[in-house]
Amino acid sequence: MIHARHCVALLLGLAGSGMACADAAAPPGAPAEDWAARGAVALAESRALFPGMPERARNVILFVGDGMGITTITAARILEGQQQGGSGEENSLAFERLPFVALSKTYSANQQTPDSAPTMSAMMTGIKTSDGVISIAAKVAHGEPASEAVAAAAQPTLLELAEGAGLATGVVSSARLTHATPAACYAHTSARAWEADSDRPAGATVPDIAAQLIERFGAGGIGNGLEVALGGGREKFLPAGTRDPEDRGSSGVRRDGRDLTREWRRKFGGQFVYDRAGFEAIDPARSSHLLGLFERSHMEYEADRARDAGGEPSLAEMTAKAIDILARNPRGYFLMVEGGRIDHGHHAGNAYRALTDTIALSDAVRAALAKVDLRETLVIVTADHSHVFTMAGYPRAAT
Repeated sequence: MIHARHCVALLLGLAGSGMACADAAAPPGAPAEDWAARGAVALAESRALFPGMPERARNVILFVGDGMGITTITAARILEGQQQGGSGEENSLAFERLPFVALSKTYSANQQTPDSAPTMSAMMTGIKTSDGVISIAAKVAHGEPASEAVAAAAQPTLLELAEGAGLATGVVSSARLTHATPAACYAHTSARAWEADSDRPAGATVPDIAAQLIERFGAGGIGNGLEVALGGGREKFLPAGTRDPEDRGSSGVRRDGRDLTREWRRKFGGQFVYDRAGFEAIDPARSSHLLGLFERSHMEYEADRARDAGGEPSLAEMTAKAIDILARNPRGYFLMVEGGRIDHGHHAGNAYRALTDTIALSDAVRAALAKVDLRETLVIVTADHSHVFTMAGYPRAAT
């Protein structure tokens, strides 16, 4: 579901992924050119419905609730309302107050029920691809080991286009930064699981996802590097044998000896933080490139965040600081914010954690809306896919 603050959000959300209507959808496995052509037609049709709307937004913020289906939104709305002392049903999450709503089809090129890799790839590239691959065409098989084959099938992402145009860019997630949804913004791979070099099988030459965050940008690459990257996944950036700065007895998992946090600082002149104290010490007016990795793996669920040993910023706090840093660029910015652990809560059968993380995403949307000028900023709130979560029977109100 897509919620937008002004009409072009609805148009971008539907046409940009080639899913505005049945006529806009290319057959599964269709070439990228087919998706682009059909999406252009759908976009033109949608624009005709709102002829007076502005052609461009200076800034774009895309919120993604991973696994946040309709029932999850309904239950989270009720829970938040009850936490505020009401019966719950009358409540609205922050993004439910936005004026435009749409539905999107989330099937992938090879499956009716997709995972996050092809769905986020569709949002970032405008084409549908196969399950398990990230921002490449469906013609490449999952697990293709050759970097040449993957590079030839790579599709430009919205973040890469923004970087190339001189805009500021950022990725914020409560999951690992190398997980499928954030990775689809900046990386291209035939296997979403290849997050660090140690995750790749022998003989694979496709760069791991963590390394691509450094290697694809800046000198010799695209733009000048992401200005903001905040989330979890610290072990994917640190070499094996290097002690984790927060979790005693743990270390990185990289086999190539590279410390990507040092490479980030050296290549981009950036800063690296790993706990709340370091995050709070960052002055947005003085930070050009901020990398924050607050857990070895995923960040804590919102319900557990206060008990984290090193302290973690909330999704809303990360969103607000990211906007403050990105907004310094006069050309504008693109920011993706993922509530990544909604999906994990559902996978674990833990409704409370899934729903409180949905509320945390709503809080992040509210924080963003309080900071931006909606006359120049396009805000989209959506999900990459739904989940097996139901409200069965006839539950009574206020339960």
